[in-house]
Amino acid sequence: MRTPRNETALGPERTCILSREHDAREGLIRLALAPDGQVLPDIRAKAPGRGAWIGVSRAELDAANAKGKLKAALARAFKTNELTTPADLGAMIADQLQRGFLDRLGLESKSGNLTTGTAKIETAARSGQVHLLLHASDARPDGTGKLAQAWRVGRDLEGSGEQGLALPVSRTILSLALGRENVVHIAVTDRAAAGRIREMLDRWRHFIGPDLTPEPCETASQGASALPGESHGTGGTAEDLKDFE
Repeated sequence: MRTPRNETALGPERTCILSREHDAREGLIRLALAPDGQVLPDIRAKAPGRGAWIGVSRAELDAANAKGKLKAALARAFKTNELTTPADLGAMIADQLQRGFLDRLGLESKSGNLTTGTAKIETAARSGQVHLLLHASDARPDGTGKLAQAWRVGRDLEGSGEQGLALPVSRTILSLALGRENVVHIAVTDRAAAGRIREMLDRWRHFIGPDLTPEPCETASQGASALPGESHGTGGTAEDLKDFE
């Protein structure tokens, strides 16, 4: 689990029910209890009622789920034994984190905060306009290296060896998420947008771990079991959540 962040700066902390370590809620994943007793991911932490928080990796969660440790911890958190933990809970969480990240990219793209295309990114990078550089998992090393060099030049970091971030999804998935053709590299040209994207990316990558690649999504807004009111792109409304109470 990551080092706990400053509670005063980032809001109240929560405790992981498995590791018992603390972190700001933005760094953890909330689980909620549906009316039928099934435990489901509440990635946006908007479902009403009592919640349970986890900060472990998918591998650790899957192991705890298989051994019954997760159900026991959830029973204590929700103060009931009348609950069911899906066998594929880890996969559900990973899928929703991926979709949430891709939805965020889509929103930032519509707001004009992203640049794609090697030539455009290189120009923006050399002029110091790029705050975050992302690459598809199947990007060619020569392409990522060229853009990383331009990024370092624009930030006066030549010789630092700093690189962009490789995403755990391919160009096909990125292209679908942004509604553009052949998206291999993405430059974030707004500082605040870079912070929002990086926060979601860090949480996703922390959960799936360095050796796991998420299942491909057909689009940025399809699929995955979700709590009532959990839509992939706009977020649930208070009206949507009424049936969950």
